[in-house]
Amino acid sequence: MLKVGLVGAGGWGKNHARVLSELGALAAICDVDITRAEEFGRKYNVSYYTSIDEMLSKEKIEVAHVCTPTTTHYSVSKKLLESGLHVFIEKPIAASVKEGMEIASLAEEKKRLVGVGYIERFNPAVIHLKEMIVQKQLGELLVAEFYRENRWAGVKDVGILLDTSVHDIDTARYIFSEEPYQVFCRTGKVLGEHDDFAVLMLSFKRSRTAILVTNWVTPKKERRLSAILTQGVVRLDFITREVKVDTDAGAETFQHQSQEPLKLEISSFLEAVRSGKKPAVDARDAIKTSIIAEAAAYSSRKGLPVNVEL
Repeated sequence: MLKVGLVGAGGWGKNHARVLSELGALAAICDVDITRAEEFGRKYNVSYYTSIDEMLSKEKIEVAHVCTPTTTHYSVSKKLLESGLHVFIEKPIAASVKEGMEIASLAEEKKRLVGVGYIERFNPAVIHLKEMIVQKQLGELLVAEFYRENRWAGVKDVGILLDTSVHDIDTARYIFSEEPYQVFCRTGKVLGEHDDFAVLMLSFKRSRTAILVTNWVTPKKERRLSAILTQGVVRLDFITREVKVDTDAGAETFQHQSQEPLKLEISSFLEAVRSGKKPAVDARDAIKTSIIAEAAAYSSRKGLPVNVEL
């Protein structure tokens, strides 16, 4: 089993620590907060550090997971890649397309793999929908409506487009199996320093459309997708992983609760490292989602649709 060093054991990082431990791959934890580093180091019986340099000098690790704030992804990933490690970065790849491109170039120079954590690619409900679309079980996909809403009272280092909307931008690219050619977006803020609500429209070929609604304002947590196809409608819940299919013949419901998306995602990346194959979402793929997010931000500032070339 590969030995993995986890950098960042906060909000989502603690879930990486749990899964990596369950897989027998967690070798060390690094977090700038010594209390947090010690808590999870002791919990999973691994060494813990507050310095990446110290962890690298004392541990023989081959892979690192980066679960730090978005604005630190570039500097942390750069250090790890320069040390010869394969790197898994929680979404987005970086705080800007420019930084993402530099990470991708460095990985290619060092001949190391970079995977990026767009977890919905591993959600069994999304995989089910994707298979239905590819096999044209309900005809052609016309419209996909995404709703990702939840009150957030904490501090964010980037706005909602880079932090939250990117999940559904990536999923839209995945289920449509092509890139959008245009984006129109409106964002705003009511609670914090950064934009905390956004509505995006992604235009695909043949008038097909994705509508993305994200916010950190709604009291009730919601993560759902409705896909309108020429011969039916598919509604899925990202959290419960329930899929409901409505057609002229009636309704059918599917449950996909047996597999945890994060464990599938991490296992997939570790297997890519072992085999030398391309990760499910590599650096260049993740950059495309960041390009769309930056185009969306520009669209909101200008109040105009923006053409996207990927």
